[in-house]
Amino acid sequence: MDIFDGIATKLDTRQFNSEDVPSGIKQSVLEAARLTGTGMNTQHWRFILVEGRDRLATLAEDSTSGQWVAGANFAVIVLTNPDYKFHMIDAGRVLQNMQLAAWNHGVASGIFTGVKDEKLREDFGIPKELNVTLVVGFGYPAKRLAGKKSRVPLNELVYYGRYGNAAA
Repeated sequence: MDIFDGIATKLDTRQFNSEDVPSGIKQSVLEAARLTGTGMNTQHWRFILVEGRDRLATLAEDSTSGQWVAGANFAVIVLTNPDYKFHMIDAGRVLQNMQLAAWNHGVASGIFTGVKDEKLREDFGIPKELNVTLVVGFGYPAKRLAGKKSRVPLNELVYYGRYGNAAA
């Protein structure tokens, strides 16, 4: 898939069917994460691959906003080092790369950030020095994800040289 087409067509979902995602695609998603750039090339993020109904159910229970992840095929917990001021930017970069790599294979995804911090850390062995930044669930979508994205037109978002200068 062309990269721009992937960006233009990728939609988030929280409903997945029961089809297993092949391990090769999971590895591709993780490799996309590993290859993502970071501020000062720190490569400070770490990833926990969560697979299996029991572990996904635990992840859902440890969430305040992601109970739907129990129905995903797999999930990735993204951990970042808060000592770096740019750690949240790096998390967004790695998230987008993982989602686009998955979408390239028809695998959809959704994210959440609401977690029961102490419980999640205990259940997944997460060290205190790392920030639980986000969780992304992956799987084949339960229904076809097609249609046009509802986005503000470019001419309402872009200014030229100075805020308020509309395109000619």
